[in-house]
Amino acid sequence: MQYSADGQSDGTATVQFPQPGFLASVFRDLGADQGPEPEGAAGRPAPGRPGAGPAGDDQSAPGGPSDPNSADPNSADPNSADPNSAAPNPTEPNPDDPAVAAHARAAALTHHRTLTVQAEHDRLADLLRRAALPVSAMDFESQLRHYEPRPYPADGPGADEASEPRWEDFAPAEPAAAGPEGGASRRLLDSGYQRELAQARLTHQRALREWRTRRAEEGSPAADESRRAHEAAEEARARAVREYNDSLEECRRAYRLAEPAAVESLLERALAAAETATQDLSACRAVFRPLTRTAVLDLDLPPLDLVPSLTGYRLAPDGDIVPVPRPPADRATDYLRLVARLALRSLQAADAVDTDEILAGVVLNGWLREPGAVEPLCLLSVDADRDALARTRLLPPETPYEDRDDEGVYADAEQDEALVRLRQLGAAVTPDPYARTVVRPAAQAGATVPAAPDLSANEFAQLVRDLLTRGGLAEWSVRLRGPAGLVATGEGSPGSALPGRWVVWASRDSASVGVEHIETLAEAVREESADRGLRLTTGRFADEALDLTAEESHRHIHLIDGDGVRELARTHLGLPLAAGR
Repeated sequence: MQYSADGQSDGTATVQFPQPGFLASVFRDLGADQGPEPEGAAGRPAPGRPGAGPAGDDQSAPGGPSDPNSADPNSADPNSADPNSAAPNPTEPNPDDPAVAAHARAAALTHHRTLTVQAEHDRLADLLRRAALPVSAMDFESQLRHYEPRPYPADGPGADEASEPRWEDFAPAEPAAAGPEGGASRRLLDSGYQRELAQARLTHQRALREWRTRRAEEGSPAADESRRAHEAAEEARARAVREYNDSLEECRRAYRLAEPAAVESLLERALAAAETATQDLSACRAVFRPLTRTAVLDLDLPPLDLVPSLTGYRLAPDGDIVPVPRPPADRATDYLRLVARLALRSLQAADAVDTDEILAGVVLNGWLREPGAVEPLCLLSVDADRDALARTRLLPPETPYEDRDDEGVYADAEQDEALVRLRQLGAAVTPDPYARTVVRPAAQAGATVPAAPDLSANEFAQLVRDLLTRGGLAEWSVRLRGPAGLVATGEGSPGSALPGRWVVWASRDSASVGVEHIETLAEAVREESADRGLRLTTGRFADEALDLTAEESHRHIHLIDGDGVRELARTHLGLPLAAGR
């Protein structure tokens, strides 16, 4: 407010605005809470207003580009302190502070390590995608080779004609006359035509020279030798293709005869083709047992550390970089999902290659082979017959599992399609691979001649069925089946060795069969209204059981012990069965 000489106000006022940040610094010094500044206050214009720079800085502030004193050479010393200048903000970090620089380095390192963990998750997702891709059938037809003869270069489509090159074929087209009076003299003066004419003469002379040279060399020893060498090479190619196809046909005949070497060769080719997409993960070997027409596959499982154990890293308040572990259940689920897809991929390859239906079943064991371990660990085992493989859709025909909209890359184990399909096949899967919890293999491919304990449940059931159906028992129907044996019924024609209706109870064990088993079988015969009962075991019978079947009331119960089973295998199947261990 301004005053006159007599001390009265003249009605005019002079307003002085503080420097930018002045009120804020005062409020901070007084300890008051600083509320939101109004738009354009404290020297900071709102975006889009005049005076706002590219970064939101006040262009009209003292020392800015629009400040006349900043460009005045006669201005005051720039080192002089301005009482109205804004004080530095003590709450803002100083980049020159060593603690701030160390915190920034730790944050950058945390981010880098988290990106590395994310790359491991991406690699696992890629492996899951490749493991779910379907495989092509590696049957005999797809392995046949075809011979296509290659023509001799002089006889090929690019060879020159046998006749002498004519100038008419090389002469350029004459230019059109400009007028009625234009004639040969006009064409002689056309420089473009003369150049084309000269080039055509050179091309004609070169072709004529090559034709004459070729005519002169025809019938020469060098040309004849070159043609004979080409024909010999083509004959060798044709012979190699013919011999390969003949050997493949020989393997096919041996495969149809169920010779172990031929079946194993075909299976291993199919498994190698299936491992092409995941050859950095697994390897699979095959053993064929002609006694039960079953293939035993040994699948090497990927290492446990292939699945990431962390979700990332975080920066602690004290500046330490702390890893963030994944829940153990999630990690185990991801590993089992990968293992399940590899197992289904191998089963699909074995099922697709068996176009002649030689295999009656497939046993697949997944083995974890760790460095320094004495023996491998069995984490997965599947015992599936042909009918089960035909009923189960082993791999999706369209999109891989992780491309579906209803689940991400990582899904719960109970909803994962690969594990669900394995359980449909009756697979035994470890509940916790990282605890090294093993499962019992359904069967192991050890000795060349297996014993009854070496067979899987499906193999033993197939063996009993083959023995009895070849003995005359038809219309085979399995009622109960388990790891130790089965209960089935069958019908024999009147003229066969096993006439009438039968109830068969077969088991494989080393313990002797007692009287209670005979009584149970006799009761089952009465309930099924059957004529006879057959008790088959790979072990032996107790003396009391033998005495009971000799009585009149139990003479319809027949007994076959381990020696009888081996004799039946040799008689009806022509293959040996080793004694039980």
